[in-house]
Amino acid sequence: MKSLFACVVALVLAACARIPSRGETQATTPNGADALDVVTLNLWHDKQDWPRRQDLIVRELEQRKPDVVLLQEVLQDPGLVNQAESLAGRLGYQYRFFSVDPEGQAHRYGNAILTRHPIRASEVVKLQPLDDYRVAGWVRTEFDGRPLDVYVTHLHYKPEGGAIRARQIADVLAFIDRTGGQAPAIIGGDFNTGDGTPELAGLSPRFTSAYRAAHPDQDVDAPAHTTLNPHMGHPSQRIDHVFFQTDAFRVGEARILFDRADSDGTWASDHFGLGVRLVDVESSKRR
Repeated sequence: MKSLFACVVALVLAACARIPSRGETQATTPNGADALDVVTLNLWHDKQDWPRRQDLIVRELEQRKPDVVLLQEVLQDPGLVNQAESLAGRLGYQYRFFSVDPEGQAHRYGNAILTRHPIRASEVVKLQPLDDYRVAGWVRTEFDGRPLDVYVTHLHYKPEGGAIRARQIADVLAFIDRTGGQAPAIIGGDFNTGDGTPELAGLSPRFTSAYRAAHPDQDVDAPAHTTLNPHMGHPSQRIDHVFFQTDAFRVGEARILFDRADSDGTWASDHFGLGVRLVDVESSKRR
């Protein structure tokens, strides 16, 4: 009888372990040589208790071990080490920081790319209009023995600013055309709009929304899929995205991250993060 009870308990626990987290697709792909893990997160600069929030972020990233981390609202200030530098140092990653603020200035604000693979090249471009203080950053790194182009951006924030975001997407695509070469590419960050809105139409068909592709039978624009943290008073909207080059990858998993507070009620950010696992199509063919 005890043996039968133990078996039942084991089966129940195993079933519970297979219940996906909120926003996680059922069809997951094991992390392997041909699986590229990407995380994007708006850091919310140094608001509230940054040291504690940093610990929460590091803990999650250490568990997931992503190949690439895309960060927005990254700050450095007198008395505050560049947040991307701090995270990269704790994780043992390389990083590049991208800002309209000149190098050497004490206060700088922008985006960053962290990677656990070597960085071979990087560049930043300012997005129009220049008084919107928006940039896109590029890193050439390696994945599975091949070059990989990674881009991060943070677009105009006003709801009525669709035309501005469309112009900025055009700038990002021109930047990709100039820097990309023959390497497969991914783009991620805070786009301040849903991935199905007209201003992002320029990304299609070259790029595919990883989250939408991973949840084909769900209404991914519903509040349950928000990346804005409603506990911080934000509306429930999914505005943080990862897009992958359509002919280079297929999606294995896409899930919302950092969507739970710690035991003291501290949140990692006023955004939730997005974790994406992509399968390299060429590597899969070779295996």
